[in-house]
Amino acid sequence: MAPSHRIYRVALVLAAFAGCGGNESPDISALATTQDDQVKTEFEKGQEFFFDDDWDTAIVCFTEAIRLNPDNTVAYISRGYAYSKKGEYDKTIEDYTEVIRLDPNYARAYINRGYVYSNKGEYDKAIKDCTQAIRLDSDNAGFYFSRGAAYYKKGEYDQAIKDYTEVIRLDPNYAWAYYNRGEAYEEKGDLKKAKDDFDKAGSLR
Repeated sequence: MAPSHRIYRVALVLAAFAGCGGNESPDISALATTQDDQVKTEFEKGQEFFFDDDWDTAIVCFTEAIRLNPDNTVAYISRGYAYSKKGEYDKTIEDYTEVIRLDPNYARAYINRGYVYSNKGEYDKAIKDCTQAIRLDSDNAGFYFSRGAAYYKKGEYDQAIKDYTEVIRLDPNYAWAYYNRGEAYEEKGDLKKAKDDFDKAGSLR
């Protein structure tokens, strides 16, 4: 696969990782147009190893890209994801936190970090990060979906339902929003609404 296609493919994977349905991707245009050739080479090598499931070597390449350009937010995002594939969530959080330091308005970095906090069971931190992402991009259905998932895991089903309902308002064909809202209704004992949502989710898949 050509390097440019690899870069696009990682964008889609990162979007899915953020729970955003694959509809958006990190802004990698700067990497392709403004970084010097050595940085681009290390980044593209990292992607090759990443998609071969060689997380350790991918991390080495992303680290070199960062050394060559410490302001390379895409390399931090990619290395953070590679760390997450190894289950090294603290290192993942460190990388996403550095992205936020470099670019406080990078909404997806908050969502990605929130996803990892949620995986660690730190739901309040996850919800806080998702909320900040929503402040930065209030029309992104995936961001509400991610926060709804964190509320659900925390057992705050009413808040989860509220967020999933907002997802559906923004994207009426978001099947997983119906399914997850159905699960929240089921937890509350509202089986009629749960069934309706499950049926709707099934019809959209």
